[in-house]
Amino acid sequence: MATAFLKRQNLFTNCRHYIFSNGQNHNNNYQMIYSHITNRGAHHKHNHQRNVKYYSRFSNMFRRSREVSGPIVFGSSVSGVSSSSSKKSVGRVLSKVGFVGWYLGMIKSRPIVTKSLTSSLIYVVADFTSQTIALPSSEPYDYMRTSRMAGYGLVILGPTLHFWFNFMSNILPARDLPTTAKKMALGQTVYGPFMNVIFFSLNAALQGEDSSEIVARLKRDLIPTMLNGLMYWPLCDFITFKFTPVHLQPLVSNGFSYMWTVYMTYMASLDKPSD
Repeated sequence: MATAFLKRQNLFTNCRHYIFSNGQNHNNNYQMIYSHITNRGAHHKHNHQRNVKYYSRFSNMFRRSREVSGPIVFGSSVSGVSSSSSKKSVGRVLSKVGFVGWYLGMIKSRPIVTKSLTSSLIYVVADFTSQTIALPSSEPYDYMRTSRMAGYGLVILGPTLHFWFNFMSNILPARDLPTTAKKMALGQTVYGPFMNVIFFSLNAALQGEDSSEIVARLKRDLIPTMLNGLMYWPLCDFITFKFTPVHLQPLVSNGFSYMWTVYMTYMASLDKPSD
């Protein structure tokens, strides 16, 4: 009886140890499985967030491309025409931007030369316009007159515009209305009259007029020119001084001066005053 009882006791103890050890193993297995599932879930969540960011960047890029090139039209023939036309329009825009970028770079690297060549070109075009409008069809085109205007824009006007606008920016750097009004007043009372005297005198001298004839021309043409300038230049100067950066002010002023130069070249081409 005692022997049988001890055998049953040992069997019970072994079973209990077996069950306990298997329970721990199962718990460890459950923990490993749970940890693996949790890690995979976190990994998938990280990949999902990364993919969302990637595709959001792609969608933003796609949206920007549509804003630039216009809406996409599906269909073989229509999309081909749309894509070709959009490429041409984008090419034209890029070519313009490329030229503007090159010109702005030249203004910063070689400001005096660039502004002088710009003034010369504007004077050439303005004189061509003036001769086309004012000269009778029977008279030949005056190439020497155009050459004089080109030389004046290249040698005189271009450099003086550069130094004048830089000087005004140094002594009056602000862009408020009172400062802009001061710049406009100085332009109309100092720079404008001085350049008009230089223009009429130099052009007359290059045509062979003597000092008395130059003085007579100034008496006849200077005051009317200044009065007409007061009706044209104040608004142009306001836009130039108020809204334009200093390094681009000569370019803007030259743009405004096209119509004025047509008038100036016409005045300079008038016959010398009679005695």
